[in-house]
Amino acid sequence: MEILIIIISAIFVNNILLAQFLGICPFLGVSNKLSTAVGMSGAVCFVITLATVVTFLVNQYLLVPFGLEFLQTIAFILVIAALVQMVEIVLKKISPSLYQALGIFLPLITTNCAVLGVAITVVTKQFSFGGEPHMLNLGEATVYALATSVGYGLAMILFAGLREHLALNDVPKSFKGLPIALITVSIMAMAFLGFSGIV
Repeated sequence: MEILIIIISAIFVNNILLAQFLGICPFLGVSNKLSTAVGMSGAVCFVITLATVVTFLVNQYLLVPFGLEFLQTIAFILVIAALVQMVEIVLKKISPSLYQALGIFLPLITTNCAVLGVAITVVTKQFSFGGEPHMLNLGEATVYALATSVGYGLAMILFAGLREHLALNDVPKSFKGLPIALITVSIMAMAFLGFSGIV
């Protein structure tokens, strides 16, 4: 039951983009085309999940035992940067077209605050299930990271579909581009707010 609560909460209730506003830069930049948004969502999903697992282990077995918790942010940033470089190398080999389509936004995953935000949340926030607050174990942290990244991807793909529709519609000149995109995101955020009573 706790795993189901973690999944629903991370995807819908506390969506990292629409409720916590983390990772907005690539969200607005890559969401012009659905295909690019799907690729970026996949890359972010992979990086968030892998980075959370690795940073959790680094924190649990390196930083905490030696009393170096104050180095969490720096250590996590270094781990995330290394992982993004690895993803970039793999994408360049496996899918050059996706690598080209993502362009500058692939290195931006390194500075995507959603990745760092999830990694830090997992090791610092106490989650409450049935009134008992506790820290996540590795399995729960992995599920939380995967569900959070799925929520990120869901929001990005929905938004990309809406932006493709908006490009075909007759939008007033003063609202074209980013203004109508921001209005659309705010309406999406209000729609996701409706899930807040579930968990």
